[in-house]
Amino acid sequence: MIYLSSFRFPSWDSEYGFRLNNVKRTCYNTMYPFFVLSRGGLSELNFTEVTILCGGNGSGKTTALNVIAEKLALSRGTLFNRSSFFGDYLKMCSFGRERDIPAHSAVITSDDVFSYMLDIRAVNEGVDLRREELFEEYNRNKRELSSVRSLDDYERLKDIVDSRRLTQSKFVKSRLGENVKEQSNGESAFYYFTQKIKDGGLYLLDEPENSLAPDLQLRLCDFLCDSARFYGCQFIIATHSPFILSMRGARIYDMDDSPVSIKKWTELKNVRTYYEFFKTRGKDFE
Repeated sequence: MIYLSSFRFPSWDSEYGFRLNNVKRTCYNTMYPFFVLSRGGLSELNFTEVTILCGGNGSGKTTALNVIAEKLALSRGTLFNRSSFFGDYLKMCSFGRERDIPAHSAVITSDDVFSYMLDIRAVNEGVDLRREELFEEYNRNKRELSSVRSLDDYERLKDIVDSRRLTQSKFVKSRLGENVKEQSNGESAFYYFTQKIKDGGLYLLDEPENSLAPDLQLRLCDFLCDSARFYGCQFIIATHSPFILSMRGARIYDMDDSPVSIKKWTELKNVRTYYEFFKTRGKDFE
């Protein structure tokens, strides 16, 4: 399913014209995101069900995702780097659609995934602290039956009777919620994507491979492919991962090229580096 068909960025000439007419150059050290994408000759992206932006650090792939997400007013979980010129830049951008973009569409970044993992850890730490408090309460109750004098202390009496009647583990469990299932960072990250990505949506993913081991990257590829092929999703992905770059049918923009060009995944410098590394060490695997 294709929702967003194209996105157009301002040319270097139009950006320079804006600076001459609107900016006192002594006032600002940066005009981000001006001159980031135009420096590499990127003027337009045309999208398929899965479109991938690949490039080294500083190539502008994350900037492109943030610009697209803000222009489309997509939902996002965490803040991102933006300057006072961001709004002016967005006014100079335009896009084409094949159909309306679903309201639950979103941009998902590695910061979102990291924040999710910290939230799980905080919840579990809170549960663990409450568990220790209940252990202490149980032991205290076992000693204090004689301190209850009347029905005014009914709730206290109930706790003490439960302490006498129940084992320590059952007493604590009856008063405590369960821990959130604790997984490795990679497992939590993979779970986050499977829960966040709903059927029939446009999703911008910024380096989703972060925290994922190779086997989980392959599982994520399968999940994304199925979501695009069978469940009406469209993806625009910024990545270094050769596993994600190998996704069947993906259109790949090489952000390191000038001007930016479409390439096969096997032609990318990033992937060729992996290939040459393992090729020269082939005997180690025999």
